Amino acid sequence: MTTNLDTLVTALYVKIDDERPGLRRAPGRPPAFSHSELLCLAVMQALLGFHSEARWLRYAREHLSEAFPYIPKDPGYNKRLRAALPQIKRMIRVLATNTDFWHDTVWIADSTPVPCGMSRPTVKRSELAGWAGYGYCASHSRFFWGLRLYLVCTPAGMPILWSLADPKIGEREVLTAMLEVDAELVADRQGLLLITDKGFASKAFERSLSEQGITLLRPSRKKEALRPGEPMLKKVRQLIESVNDTFKGQLDLEQHGGRTVEGVAVRVAQRVLALAAAIWHNFQTGQAVSRSLTAYDH
Repeated sequence: MTTNLDTLVTALYVKIDDERPGLRRAPGRPPAFSHSELLCLAVMQALLGFHSEARWLRYAREHLSEAFPYIPKDPGYNKRLRAALPQIKRMIRVLATNTDFWHDTVWIADSTPVPCGMSRPTVKRSELAGWAGYGYCASHSRFFWGLRLYLVCTPAGMPILWSLADPKIGEREVLTAMLEVDAELVADRQGLLLITDKGFASKAFERSLSEQGITLLRPSRKKEALRPGEPMLKKVRQLIESVNDTFKGQLDLEQHGGRTVEGVAVRVAQRVLALAAAIWHNFQTGQAVSRSLTAYDH
């Protein structure tokens, strides 16, 4: 089956509508711009690489008028999108559960920087103060001001859990909280294997995971004996690195453009939804590479 952005958006539109059958429409005329259209436009914006909402909406009005007869003005679209954050989070979970990847008992966890400001004056007057902070990116040997995106995904790249946190908060602390919030997901998976990097090394953390029925697989630290399963780690660790590269290289995570708490949160969620939608559609259409976005970025 030939797959492209049109087929993905059509399938996604139908899926979103199918997930809202119990919602009763208020009396009066139907909305000119539906919830399904909003989420589909948000996914298209992320896949096509439009950092600016204003530029995206100008493009959509000129080139997508047949599929979207009415598109709100810039402030209305932005307001609707920020208000839709809970629905975006829910759809990420819905798409994941609609694939075989949802039942995978191997999870890969990592974090990646989400810069939110480049200058000291920006940091001082930013509305993100108190949530964002300074952190260090070891893979690029640089400091940044912003947040960290924590992602737990399957080897196929399907997002299972994700969150944003101050980079000053310890990685183990954030991941522990994520697993506690979704404890039922862990309980439903017997023999869950969690693969991380050295940053999550801790006897107390590993003991806590073991009590939840999770086996931690990570590289050994210096002066530490070779850990079980370590020889297979290099290839598996490349999977999460490639997922982060997809977020940054194809979905432009670092160019999110958010300036408020709600703005940053929804723009990151928008990109997670775009990745989940592409993997979901590739799975549904039997594509050889489930995480490939190439068919949808033009």
